[in-house]
Amino acid sequence: MCTATNYTAKDHYFGRNLDLEFSYHEAVTITPRNFPFPFRKAADLTTHYAMVGMTTVADGYPLYYDATNEKGLSMAGLNFPENADYKAEVAGMDNISPFEFIPWILGQFETVAQVREALEKLVLVDISFSAELPLSPLHWIISDREESLTVESVKDGLKVYDNPVGLLTNNPTFDIQLFNLNNYASVSTAQPENRFSKKLQLDTYSRGLGAVGLPGDLSSMSRFVKAVFTAENSLSGESESEAVSQFFHILGSVEQQRGCVEVGDRYEITIYSSCCNTDTGIYYYRTYENSQLTAVDLHKVDLDGDSLSTYPLVTGQQVREQN
Repeated sequence: MCTATNYTAKDHYFGRNLDLEFSYHEAVTITPRNFPFPFRKAADLTTHYAMVGMTTVADGYPLYYDATNEKGLSMAGLNFPENADYKAEVAGMDNISPFEFIPWILGQFETVAQVREALEKLVLVDISFSAELPLSPLHWIISDREESLTVESVKDGLKVYDNPVGLLTNNPTFDIQLFNLNNYASVSTAQPENRFSKKLQLDTYSRGLGAVGLPGDLSSMSRFVKAVFTAENSLSGESESEAVSQFFHILGSVEQQRGCVEVGDRYEITIYSSCCNTDTGIYYYRTYENSQLTAVDLHKVDLDGDSLSTYPLVTGQQVREQN
């Protein structure tokens, strides 16, 4: 499963955990402005905004998991099994396959407000990339510095939700996830007052008792609550180092450890965590085996080019020896 979030200090940051039991050979990829994006049922994008993010590159095509464009608009697709429902082509609409959705949005738009308007004519159509790479059941978070949307294609059609917490996990549908936060209104960063009984002298024996009741399991609904609480209360300085560090601590609060989530004969882990400074275009990541941050800068390649720049993940642990 997965978690995606936003964080704002001086700059704005967007990123996610990818939680799976196997890897698709992920790589950080920069797509320049003149790389041609062919679409199955829509006009090709031969010129578009440049973008950086995590992909699997298949037959020369970047299949983006998450990305940020040069204008600071960001997007990520997260697993949405048994709820995602893709449609047949509809005449007069923008018919986009889910594997095309991220480049179609990030290639054309600068703000969430523009995206919201474009989604009124969108149909996510049931067209796979190939027989070997069928569609994944996904929903999406789309963010700029000011606001976020959640997009879900379900049996009832395309649902577009304003996302006031700027965060997304997996099932159930986003409206239920958001409503569930009402059950945690009493959770606090402060020490609790004794409201249990006026007759009892109760001891605040530990720091953090205000957060008693906050879920700690690894299910998607629990991760949503835990990550929203962490993100909403996160504080850092304005420096890049402090803000990026804080972002990875938010994601770390809901990461998956090998051995804790059994999937058949494998275990789900957080394959990578990412954090993109959407103002500067620097994409940071770490992997399950490598806790050191690696950075890829969108602006250090020729953005007017027509070829992908691909950077395989640094997966081995990097240790700085001090003596």
